[in-house]
Amino acid sequence: MIFGEVPVSEAVGARLAHGVRVEGLSLHKGHGMTQADCDGLLAAGVATVIAVRLEAGDLDEDAAAALVAGAISPDHLTFSPPTTGRINLHATANGLFVADRAAIDRFNRVDPAITIATLPDHASVAAGDMVATIKIIPLAVAGDLARKAAAVMASSRALEVKPFAPRRVALVATELPTLKPSVMDKTRRLLEQRLHPSGSRLTGEARVPHKAAGVAEAIRTAAADNDLVLVFGASAVTDGNDVIPAAIRAAGGVVEHVGMPVDPGNLLVLGRLGAVPVIGAPGCARSPKENGFDWILARILAGETPGPMEITGMGVGGLLAEIPSRPQPRDVRAAERPLCVAALVLAAGRASRMNGSHKLLAAFDGKALVRRSTEAALAARPARVLVVTGHRAEEVEAELSGLKVDLVRNPDHAQGMSTSLRAGVAALGPGCDGVAVMLADMPHVTGEDVRRLLDAFAAAGGHAVVRAVSGGKRGNPVVLPRTTFAAMLQLEGDVGARHIVESTGLDVIDVEIGAAAHIDVDTPEAVLAAGGVLKG
Repeated sequence: MIFGEVPVSEAVGARLAHGVRVEGLSLHKGHGMTQADCDGLLAAGVATVIAVRLEAGDLDEDAAAALVAGAISPDHLTFSPPTTGRINLHATANGLFVADRAAIDRFNRVDPAITIATLPDHASVAAGDMVATIKIIPLAVAGDLARKAAAVMASSRALEVKPFAPRRVALVATELPTLKPSVMDKTRRLLEQRLHPSGSRLTGEARVPHKAAGVAEAIRTAAADNDLVLVFGASAVTDGNDVIPAAIRAAGGVVEHVGMPVDPGNLLVLGRLGAVPVIGAPGCARSPKENGFDWILARILAGETPGPMEITGMGVGGLLAEIPSRPQPRDVRAAERPLCVAALVLAAGRASRMNGSHKLLAAFDGKALVRRSTEAALAARPARVLVVTGHRAEEVEAELSGLKVDLVRNPDHAQGMSTSLRAGVAALGPGCDGVAVMLADMPHVTGEDVRRLLDAFAAAGGHAVVRAVSGGKRGNPVVLPRTTFAAMLQLEGDVGARHIVESTGLDVIDVEIGAAAHIDVDTPEAVLAAGGVLKG
């Protein structure tokens, strides 16, 4: 392939490397130039274009992508038509995406022009999910290179989707006085949800005392009529001779492995009674959050037989998101010290709907609204209170005189709320575990309301999002953990943190504070309706 600047008078048959747009003519990248195209460009005064010419043996980008895709086994995969050198691969069944890392690496090292990107090895997928994408980077590649890359795919099962198969699954749950029946009921419901994508069904549940002999008998009974036995212990496994592994042996089975380098999920037990796998689930499997139990369950449902070699190879990538409800979080030092949580009062807005008045200067019970809101933040006793100002900053800051707060000026306040969030979060410092984001124009939020949010945040170990609600409907304020700070620093435009709350994957705890969660004052009418007096 020859790449470079080509005189338009000689460009017939060449492919554009860069699109060209002139009056009456729009030619996109990759377009094959015709005589009419050249005449049109010359008439418009365009003398040269950046283009490529294919040499003998070259394949254009779509042909090369199709050649590679044709070498991949199509079992449980669909392939999109080639477009701009790209073909996407999608799963046709719920299952486990499996990639041969060595084969994928060999493929991507044939030539930088020929690439494939995939999901992580052994990722669970649903029918329709994209699992890989082939991309030919230039407009054409040498046919020999494309064929060499295709040969890598043809010589091994470089990637595949192993469909889940339905299994009959039995649940054995052990009981202790400290474990509430409602928790056991919830565990069963979550387990049924985990089994649903595979079409597997829970055939029954046996609840027995947390003693090896009773658990062993329940395992024997369950294994006789099922394809998989899952044991949820009322107490965590702490040793290879603890109740659940001892029960598997007493039932006549074999304990293949105790523990796994996946967190959450360390305390898993894998055994077998004849041909029936027996999994001793870690306590974190009572949560819907991803954990090591999900990894082992998915492999078994996809027909694999994981053992010690597979489990001990899960450490890289095995550090999963923390589960806030775990009795023993991984960061013990953080759990032992008091959380450092700040309050961030956003008071920089332009008040564009106030017809010249400033809502934050309106008086409520004789106090400017911004002072009222800031005093509510202080009354909640956070580690510190920051107030972000912008529009009419001097007047707003004057109303805060004498209050023990840190003022943060936002020179970009006219660009929207995101700039105030970014300014405030940037000023928090490295030791802050969370922040209560408050809107200064909410006159009825009290210090007691904010304190309840902070208490709920502390009870969750500082790992959850806590938001105020009214009648179950989301509102403000909201407390965000440190793990969301990076996302807030990337916000742009007139948006708040709602998208972060909804997409973070963290537990969201709702705290009912009544109508105050929804009452803000954006117009003169709203100020008056809320009991305020406009001042200018």
